[in-house]
Amino acid sequence: MSTATATATVTANPRRAWTKGRIATHVFLAFMAFLWLIPLLYAVMASLRDYQFTAQFGYLSFGGFTLDNYVKAWTTGEFARKFLNSAIITIPAVILTLFLASLVAFVLARFSWKFNIVMLGAFTAGNLLPPQALLIPVFKMFQNIEVPFWLSESGTLLNSYVGLILVNVGFQVGFCTFVLSNYMKALPKEIYEAAMVDGASIWQQYWKLTLPLCRPSLAALATLQITWIYNEFFWATVLLQSGEKFPITSSLTNLSGAFFTDNNLVAAGAVMIALPTIIIYFALQKHFVAGLTLGATKG
Repeated sequence: MSTATATATVTANPRRAWTKGRIATHVFLAFMAFLWLIPLLYAVMASLRDYQFTAQFGYLSFGGFTLDNYVKAWTTGEFARKFLNSAIITIPAVILTLFLASLVAFVLARFSWKFNIVMLGAFTAGNLLPPQALLIPVFKMFQNIEVPFWLSESGTLLNSYVGLILVNVGFQVGFCTFVLSNYMKALPKEIYEAAMVDGASIWQQYWKLTLPLCRPSLAALATLQITWIYNEFFWATVLLQSGEKFPITSSLTNLSGAFFTDNNLVAAGAVMIALPTIIIYFALQKHFVAGLTLGATKG
């Protein structure tokens, strides 16, 4: 490499100096990150301690580590069955939500007509209503909708995975439509004009052109939707009448006794429940961050 090239490289990528303001910013961010992680770190430490040791030396003591809490929590809380229930509910709900939202967002972004804004507002307005306000209407509606016996033992959408999936999709599709439509509107129109010249149909423009370009935003939404639907428990208590179909969030109640609660055991259960969402976040972290920052530098 020539001297001129090396000089140009150094000039183009100067190393930022550690000023007092930059040092203070990094110290503040490190402190806030540690402060944010304290509850998680404490829960992990508590889950690894024996209750007898904690009762003797206090909750801030160090020692008495064991994995028995995890084994007991797994069996007592019926985690194997409840994890399967959450997977049955969460995976189809997330896939269906993103698919339907991407279809609506594509129409709103690609076609301009007088009801465009009204349609977007109608989908977004659903997120402004609190779920508690719709509890009775949704319950009555699901109670009167008949479905085949193989979908629900009750013959209606009550006490069925399908009903819980549909209600989660209904509440989440509006937010996803809003996010995806804004991102799709930022895609260059020239690529669609070129696709039309090549003879691409509307479906091909959606499936082969738009969806691949929306991969970062879809990954970011998938991370959020998995977390929200996986942790959702309100509609499960309303629509499910059988404890065998309850999601994983109900397992913590099985670890609490009527007169005594082993907090270390509950902490072990909480850590196991949080693990799937943490793993998914780290697996999609690159796409998640990219999806959140898309368009941040566009004028």
